[in-house]
Amino acid sequence: MPLPPAPTKRAALLSPDAHDAPARSSHRGSRRSGESRTDSASSSGSSQPLELFDRHAADAVGGGVEAQPVRAKAKPAPSRGQRQQPAARRESEAPAPAIHAPAPQQQQVAAPQAPARPKRSKSNGPAKLFVLDTNVLLHDPMCLFRFEEHDIFLPMIVLEELDGHKKGTTEVARNGRQTSRTLDALAAAQDADIAKGLKLDTTGHREAGGKLFFQTAPLDYALPISLPQGKADNQILGVVQALRDLYANDQPGRPKQEVVLVSKDINMRVKARALGLAADDYQNDKTLEDGDLLYAGSLALPADFWTRQSKTVESWQSGSNTFYRVSGPLVPNLYINQFVYFEAPGEPSMYARVTEIRDKTAVFKTLKDYSSGKNAVWGVNTRNREQNFAMNLLMDPEVDFVTLTGTAGTGKTLMALASGLTQVLDDRRYTEIIMTRATVSVGEDIGFLPGTEEEKMGPWMGALDDNLEFLAKGDGGGAGEWGRAATNELIRSRIKVKSMNFMRGRTFLNKYVIIDEAQNLTPKQMKTLITRAGPGTKIICMGNLAQIDTPYLTEGSSGLTFAVDKFKGWPHGGHITLARGERSRLADFASDVL
Repeated sequence: MPLPPAPTKRAALLSPDAHDAPARSSHRGSRRSGESRTDSASSSGSSQPLELFDRHAADAVGGGVEAQPVRAKAKPAPSRGQRQQPAARRESEAPAPAIHAPAPQQQQVAAPQAPARPKRSKSNGPAKLFVLDTNVLLHDPMCLFRFEEHDIFLPMIVLEELDGHKKGTTEVARNGRQTSRTLDALAAAQDADIAKGLKLDTTGHREAGGKLFFQTAPLDYALPISLPQGKADNQILGVVQALRDLYANDQPGRPKQEVVLVSKDINMRVKARALGLAADDYQNDKTLEDGDLLYAGSLALPADFWTRQSKTVESWQSGSNTFYRVSGPLVPNLYINQFVYFEAPGEPSMYARVTEIRDKTAVFKTLKDYSSGKNAVWGVNTRNREQNFAMNLLMDPEVDFVTLTGTAGTGKTLMALASGLTQVLDDRRYTEIIMTRATVSVGEDIGFLPGTEEEKMGPWMGALDDNLEFLAKGDGGGAGEWGRAATNELIRSRIKVKSMNFMRGRTFLNKYVIIDEAQNLTPKQMKTLITRAGPGTKIICMGNLAQIDTPYLTEGSSGLTFAVDKFKGWPHGGHITLARGERSRLADFASDVL
């Protein structure tokens, strides 16, 4: 790969004013603009611990993380009618408190120099009263403690429905039992008075400052005759209507409160708004509100990057890699193991990975070019820039966790299998490949499948068979039919197909684990799989966030989105979003237009 020339000669042609001009960087905004970035930056070749905490920068930023407004992930989003209200009115009603968390030493890099957001103080007015639907409790048993200083009301019909869902071994049944145990613990706390409300912080959840109220008396309400009175959803709507009228005005011992229904049921929220009631979705399960804000794993350097950095850049050679130490306003926007690239007409391109961030400087390490024939991985060459980034992560023994996202046909499974076979059979770095996926069908289920665990997983592993057929054909060369059969048998002996249902309690030692179709996993399932990793194990998570088949999962609440967001900046993890399909011109065109 051609490397950029030393910039010292070009710097001599610049005026002194050009050296000090700030660089223009393309920064992808994060959902939390004030969020501090945690990067444990350590160079692979450095033996000295790195000082990653800039005391002066932390003092300048404030060393704190500002809480989000009421519609943030810790609380439901405002309804359409609320969003149209003036901003001053919304802030005066229920602004979220500002939570200041001290930044741990040697763990954080100075935050980007974004415009300072005004700190929000805790609301001086009355807190809101959120009426929870049953599906919210069954979706997240810890939702009772996610509403900060606001109060929660549970209608009696919700407790009845909760009781009806507690039997069984499904995830919903487990959540129902956990919710019942939480309610019992709150009611059994010392000095608990159901009539006056149960304090939510009595069980150790100090972030919950409100109270929990149960429906202990019948409420008067009048719903339209078109709504069946016996249906549970309509009874909850009637309770919300009665509470809205009850808390509409200040009364002795009971201040005025806004009553909001929180439900995961879209039709329930539509009916509530049709009746003039405030209704919100439960947002705490969403990692990102907008899928476009997901960390991409790569960053394009500005066209004048070398011109601007020519005054302060340092470069040195180590083996076959070139290292560059840069500084400037671009550094706070970088993450460890993020890929950066420079492409400009008439100038040599540069592709590198961020290996170290110390104070206000960052170190770039050039990549290995897997697009050339001499660097083929099990007969596979990369065809575009993002594929080369992904292959560098997959072949790096210091990277333990890799996430790959992209549309259909971008080569996720093929590259993961090719790098796995090379490191298992050639390098002997891992003992075997373990492959699993979420068994969520696109259409109707065809029923139970016969055979052993691996035979039952066979129909779900069509992608594995297709890619193995391609890899075995390319590796066999001119060995003939017997040679290809022997190669297939050798490959099959080192690949184990496992079901996710039996992963609990397992520990993988020196394994290469591939989790396919990870966009269909919940954050809890993703945590279960990743925590199976033992010493020497590498985990690859792949998926297409545009093809989620699991009910109730979205791009923002998928386990793959959750993993990408939580692992960004970790020195032993990496992510890349594959941009261009390489399957066929038909598949590429279909991905764009359908």
